[in-house]
Amino acid sequence: MIDIDGVAVTVEPGETIAAVLLRQDQPWSRQTPVSQSPRAPYCMMGVCFECLAEVDGTRSVQTCMKPVQDGMRVMRQIGRPRICG
Repeated sequence: MIDIDGVAVTVEPGETIAAVLLRQDQPWSRQTPVSQSPRAPYCMMGVCFECLAEVDGTRSVQTCMKPVQDGMRVMRQIGRPRICG
């Protein structure tokens, strides 16, 4: 079980956070900084950075590359992403 924006979600061992997000009614992981358009995981292999979200307090995590762990807290990312530093 993980938490997405305060809602408990059942997960399967070995799946990524992005895969779990895509199963949700609202599958987006972040909003663009300028127009606030929702963006969802796209390439699922760590190239496009559309899947960025906050995971356990760390912003700009590539959710397509991060396997779920019981008790994770995921927040959809609002605002400018921070990829480095």
